[in-house]
Amino acid sequence: MNAAINQFVIYLATERGLSANYQILVRRNLENFSQWAKERLSCETGSDIKTEHLSAYLTKRKKDGIASSSIRQIIVCLKIFFRYLCSKELINEDVAEGLLSPKPQRLLPKTLNEKEITDLLESISTNDPLGMRDRAILELLYSSGLRLGEIISTVLENLHPEEGYIRVTGKGNKTRIVPIGTKATEEILKYLEHGRPKMVKPQTSNHIFISVRGTKLSPSRVWQIVRERSKKANLKEPIHPHQLRHSFATHLLSGGADLRIIQEMLGHSDISTTQVYTHVDEKRLKNIHKEFHPRG
Repeated sequence: MNAAINQFVIYLATERGLSANYQILVRRNLENFSQWAKERLSCETGSDIKTEHLSAYLTKRKKDGIASSSIRQIIVCLKIFFRYLCSKELINEDVAEGLLSPKPQRLLPKTLNEKEITDLLESISTNDPLGMRDRAILELLYSSGLRLGEIISTVLENLHPEEGYIRVTGKGNKTRIVPIGTKATEEILKYLEHGRPKMVKPQTSNHIFISVRGTKLSPSRVWQIVRERSKKANLKEPIHPHQLRHSFATHLLSGGADLRIIQEMLGHSDISTTQVYTHVDEKRLKNIHKEFHPRG
């Protein structure tokens, strides 16, 4: 079967133009199956394989504790491989056609509690320009729930500290107005007055947050800033920028904010995307009930 796998991977590269990483992924999954089929079933070619063999292999991988996302990945590889073999008349029927993928698990977003947020933000010293910038970034991420891309793309003229809001352009090129809290406003103004001017260079654009070279911050740099700051704050584990967005939404909901308002502030086009935070809050409520109720 390995010869057929080689031909298939070449087909993916030359005729489908798929990436090298995808080719490696497909080859690994198919070679693992081929090895299993040879050892357990003495099947040497694709024509020896039946649907029940595929089902048995998937059952075995599930028992191995493989994540459902990996199982779906294996199924996709098997499906496209046997469809290819069938199209080339190397097998008589597509034995993988009827395989069903497990439903994807919707993981609840990880959030920080209010104490962790306070510990994180207050651990950032603002005695130098970088500290002022980083504190302002994290305050704004948590205060407004902005996406990473929105934070780094926002320009000075879209910030309205007197009115207490910021105008951002999000997914689908949609513009929305998002409130920013008092504390975030204070830290942003401090950075703009005392920190940013020391990083400005002749070529500097009008983006709010810039690097020490005066250039627009990259997504990877902001990701790095958040992780480094969370490590210094001695949080249980390093965090990423989106966790502050998750925490923003969850804390609003816990405080009694209407889900539609949270949807608008997050820039979600579909309320179902925002509803994941109701499950986070339900989990929190259950934990509180279990801890404090006499029959919890």
